[in-house]
Amino acid sequence: MIATLVPIGTVITVAGLGLLGYCIFAVMRARKANLSDEEMKARLQTLVAINLGALALAGIGLMCVVVGIFLA
Repeated sequence: MIATLVPIGTVITVAGLGLLGYCIFAVMRARKANLSDEEMKARLQTLVAINLGALALAGIGLMCVVVGIFLA
């Protein structure tokens, strides 16, 4: 069980980083789309929620990796 904690944490961290990359590119696309203020605000509110979830996911993954290394 402990030996699988590092690879699982790595996968979780990479998924979180992938979502962070998605947020970056989604904001860049939204800025280029010349949306109205209301549309931009609605889109960015959604992306903030995704961004916070991605940060939490990456943090949990890194914690799994650290715990796996300490227990190994």
